[in-house]
Amino acid sequence: MDVRDTASQGLRPEARSPKRVVVAIALGSNLGDRDAHLAYAVSRLKQSLQAVRVSHVIETDPVAVGPQPKFLNAGIVGLFGGTPRELLDLLLDIEHERGRERPFPGAARTLDVDLVLFGDRVVTEPGLQVPHPRFRERSFGLKPLAEIAPDLVDPVTGRTVAQLLRRLGRDGRDEKDGSPHS
Repeated sequence: MDVRDTASQGLRPEARSPKRVVVAIALGSNLGDRDAHLAYAVSRLKQSLQAVRVSHVIETDPVAVGPQPKFLNAGIVGLFGGTPRELLDLLLDIEHERGRERPFPGAARTLDVDLVLFGDRVVTEPGLQVPHPRFRERSFGLKPLAEIAPDLVDPVTGRTVAQLLRRLGRDGRDEKDGSPHS
């Protein structure tokens, strides 16, 4: 979806620009000062995004990662004027600035910042897959995004975030059956 569709997403018309796309980002933290890590990510993202909308923070159990502290999760939606790779690089920088380490897949983390959707783009490159490959099975990511942008469309399935969340519940699955936070 490009920004010409942002009116249906509740984003400010004055923030629209033909070169900007609606992006959805999932945030998570389960180490250290979780609230401060999420607040930092939001602050940094507001420097690069326009028409930013941020969900409430929810606390969730770790999923398929073994014994770990609980996560705080949130979602953020806004308009971005660069490429998917540029946004991913920014997200990785933000994680690094908060001390994110990756000793093994599914390790506990100070901050996890995932690129979920980049307009209507489908991208498969080394180190970058958009939409996020596991977001459809993760209620801990879908719930915050459904709060702030229920009508965002997954370009792979054609379903909205709200439809994906409802489908997840109907199928009897929840985040405990999903993939690890990563």
